[in-house]
Amino acid sequence: MTKRQVWWGKLLSKPVQVIIDLGVLASAFSFAYLLRFEFSLPPSELSRFVSQLPAVVGLHLACFALWGIYSFIWRYVGIAEISTFAGANLSAAVPLLLARFLLPGDLHVWRVPLSIIILNGLLAFSGVIGVRVLRRVIHERFERHQNMRRGNHAEAKPVLLIGAGRAGVLAVREVIGRGDLPIDVKGFVDDDPLKQGTVVNGIKVLGTTADLANLVRGLEIDHVIITIANASRREIRRIVDLCESVPVRARIIPGLYEILDGRVAISTIRDVQIEDLLGREPVRLEEDLLHGWIGGRTVLVSGAGGSIGSELVRQTLRFKPKTVVLVERSEFALYTIHEEIANRPDGIEVVPALADITDKLRMREIFASHKPDVVLHAAAHKHVPMIEWNPIEAVKNNALATRSFGELAAEFGAPVFVLISTDKAVNPTSVMGTTKRLAELVIQDLDSRSETRFVAVRFGNVLGSTGSVVPKFRTQIASGGPVTVTHPEMKRYFMTIPEAAQLVLQAGAMGEGGEIFILDMGEPVKIVDLARDMISLSGFRPDEDIEIAFTGLRPGEKLFEELEISGESVLRTRHPKILIGRISPADPDELDQGLGRLEVLARTGDGEGAVRLLAKLVPESRLTASGPLRLEPGKIEKTRPALLPAS
Repeated sequence: MTKRQVWWGKLLSKPVQVIIDLGVLASAFSFAYLLRFEFSLPPSELSRFVSQLPAVVGLHLACFALWGIYSFIWRYVGIAEISTFAGANLSAAVPLLLARFLLPGDLHVWRVPLSIIILNGLLAFSGVIGVRVLRRVIHERFERHQNMRRGNHAEAKPVLLIGAGRAGVLAVREVIGRGDLPIDVKGFVDDDPLKQGTVVNGIKVLGTTADLANLVRGLEIDHVIITIANASRREIRRIVDLCESVPVRARIIPGLYEILDGRVAISTIRDVQIEDLLGREPVRLEEDLLHGWIGGRTVLVSGAGGSIGSELVRQTLRFKPKTVVLVERSEFALYTIHEEIANRPDGIEVVPALADITDKLRMREIFASHKPDVVLHAAAHKHVPMIEWNPIEAVKNNALATRSFGELAAEFGAPVFVLISTDKAVNPTSVMGTTKRLAELVIQDLDSRSETRFVAVRFGNVLGSTGSVVPKFRTQIASGGPVTVTHPEMKRYFMTIPEAAQLVLQAGAMGEGGEIFILDMGEPVKIVDLARDMISLSGFRPDEDIEIAFTGLRPGEKLFEELEISGESVLRTRHPKILIGRISPADPDELDQGLGRLEVLARTGDGEGAVRLLAKLVPESRLTASGPLRLEPGKIEKTRPALLPAS
């Protein structure tokens, strides 16, 4: 810590703040008296002033303390804090007014003149606010100077900010307040006609997005930054397309809700990503319901190191559980999520449990030790072609382990068990989808014979999740292409990882038992359009700089994913993004016998038999088998037909 920082720390301490306020309040009262008597106090009034001064100043300081003025961090004094200052000043004026009108004449020495009470209130309010503003300005200049000295001294690039709303104000305030960001804000662009020509934090609104091309050329703009809080997918795409037509590079700040959650800083300006174009409005959660469901309880998350599991952990922590148990078989994945959330100041206990959910003895030990109240089951094998090559592993992990895991939850009295399912479980054409559909049937069966509430939540692809198409495309673009798409007509549903995790928690809290919840995924997206967008956002031209190659459907894949099984009764819930699929459960005896036979086939490694039995256990499956797939050098050879003709 430098000498200047030590000096600032002393200057901003609470005792020094009180001393400064003492001087301001004394000066305000003195000046009010001087104004009242036109700077010529009669001896009698001087005597009364001397008697009243300590009482009035002490009254103000007491009101400041009662209103919590000295708990404010002076750097962040805003409208809400200013209203508190006004309330404290009015509180101090009330006793003075009462004394002025109620005290008898022989106590006139304590009766402050009405004009002085009003003048003193105005001067005191202006003085204490003015001092704090002055201290803030001085400190920010000092901080900006320090940042500039530490910065890389890169030449500031001229930029335009698109959006002069709340997020734009926050962005320009931080950019101006810092000196290490190589950005020279030339102005705002905003489509609101009422903002045209106005000035926001010293930065002028220069025009609308229709004027963007002229502004970019006239001001020699290097890039534009989208500063619209929670901009819709359609709005971001419109702006990105407009920037490409100018052309000028488009960048973006994080969504305002991310900033307010403390997950990112306003100055985290980044390139527009595919998640911005495919993202949707922030999920609105029933916060009270989730606090009641999770708060103070023990939550166990399986697959806690995966993309969905780790986000479930993060979202769960928002609702203040007592303990979170992280079950994960990948040591590195477990280490990563544990390092991120361990040593929390809120006192939430985080338990890393390195374990495989197929290990029944280890799972029993974990349930016996922690007795979880909420079980979020995200552990699964999910990569479709990989599972086609290794069907036995999917049977063990996705189906059999779900049954044993659920049975332990029921045995140890967990009130709620939530299975993370997939749209690939609908009329499944792959081993992966069929095993996940079987897992849904398993939890319905467990719900029918247990006090534990078992529910499943089904959704489509998640942007950026492990093994998903987005990271794959990013890698292919970085290596110069080609970007490989299986089929020009292939479509998929997409949602962001945080949205999926939040809706899982919401559905789990709403569930009464036995439901298969279906998340509203919006409109499906063509994978080839996704590839073109990602290439363009990376600064390349599709089919010119980066080639798009079509490779054909892989084993077990569909052109279109479904979210409902034909004949399902789909009901709406009170949450606009969550539906319920009323799906008939399997016959308990047939399911139990089938799972027993599957377990034998899994132990003996009979992949062909396991696939054939899966097709029988899941009636809507379009899977058949004459043998598993095998991988040969340089190619995939099918030794069984993966699809039956659609009926």
